[in-house]
Amino acid sequence: MILIMCTVGNEENAGLIAGALVEEKLAACVNVVPKVRSVYSWKGEIVEDSELLLIIKTRSELYEKVEERIKELHNYEVPEIIAFDIAKGSKEYLDWIAGSV
Repeated sequence: MILIMCTVGNEENAGLIAGALVEEKLAACVNVVPKVRSVYSWKGEIVEDSELLLIIKTRSELYEKVEERIKELHNYEVPEIIAFDIAKGSKEYLDWIAGSV
């Protein structure tokens, strides 16, 4: 199982991506965390934005499909898509993820 983090610029894009991933069984769950303050370098400038963070739970073998779908739906030129292995978790929750996707 993995967690994928992805930032988005607005509620509409967050809902579009989260809904598609769950509906298409590419993610068991997507948490939408509001009001993330991001400071980053983009095209030679320091930028500060208010974003939302998507925390996506899925199986590792679905990563490429999730990445592809995010890129299709995301409105950023280069969206943040970062995956982490879930080292430990409750058996029941991890089983639920596996059974949902």
